Amino acid sequence: MRRLFIWVFLLGALAAIAAAGAGLWWVYQPLRLPSATVDLSIEPGTLPRGVAQAVADAGVEVEPDLLYLWFRVSGQGRLIKAGSYELASGITPYHLLRKLARGEEALRALVLVEGWNFRQVRAALSKEEQLKPDTKGLDDDSIMKLLGRPGVHPEGRFFPDTYTYSRGSSDLALLRRALHAMDKRLEAAWALRNPEAAVKTPDEALILASIIEKETGKASDRPLVASVFNNRLRVGMPLQTDPTVIYGLGPAFDGNLRKRDLQADTPWNTYTRAGLPPTPISMPGKASLLAAVQPPPGKALYFVARGDGSSQFSATLDEHNRAVNQYQRGGRNTP
Repeated sequence: MRRLFIWVFLLGALAAIAAAGAGLWWVYQPLRLPSATVDLSIEPGTLPRGVAQAVADAGVEVEPDLLYLWFRVSGQGRLIKAGSYELASGITPYHLLRKLARGEEALRALVLVEGWNFRQVRAALSKEEQLKPDTKGLDDDSIMKLLGRPGVHPEGRFFPDTYTYSRGSSDLALLRRALHAMDKRLEAAWALRNPEAAVKTPDEALILASIIEKETGKASDRPLVASVFNNRLRVGMPLQTDPTVIYGLGPAFDGNLRKRDLQADTPWNTYTRAGLPPTPISMPGKASLLAAVQPPPGKALYFVARGDGSSQFSATLDEHNRAVNQYQRGGRNTP
């Protein structure tokens, strides 16, 4: 009898070992996916059993009960985090659980480009199919109110950069990140302001930086562009910069700036109005923010495009007119 008991015990132990071995083998075997990648969404509050079912519902060929058992036996089932995940071909139950427990979500990226206006930002957001369109149908004022900036014009208030986000994230949340990023960049630039700079407030610096951004064709010219505008502001000379006029024309601008456009008065027409326009005209990058508050010394009051992306700078109107004749034959004078 005792011998029989020993044999039963040994057989049971061997069966348990075999089962354990089979289980260990299984967790390292690639799961079969319906395509090269599978999107998996785990909602907040989903329990491990529900997660296992969600994996199967996403098209992964796996027995939910077996996957749930693995979650429990591993002791990491309770660590699974909600989010949007991308499962790639070759993923095993072991790596699946590790991904979910670490919260390694699938991230997308959106680039907000230096020099874009807010209309272009909204267009870019609307094209991101994985972003939740919470701003759809809202006007600009409503968006700024939701962002905690009621009454603030949105232009230039968002920092141009690459922003990553997970599937299902709100476009409003991404805008909030860009808004706070610009706050920090502007604050940092203002702390480095040269006392000789013509701008007197951070908002003025942001406005001037947005103009510098649009007027700079070559990065090495940026400080000189800033110097020209700084000099004009200091002596009370109109800025006379085309990008502000174009901004004031809005969507009506057809790509061809005419003499009548320069004479059409809008709050942003720096040919008809002195000083800075009332708002930024684009999103300035870090370099333009710094240029606005740290313009180098110089006497230049004019510049004209050479046609290769760079500009020719002049201290007098006579010098400028000669440069215009050289680089803009037959064209009108430019700043």
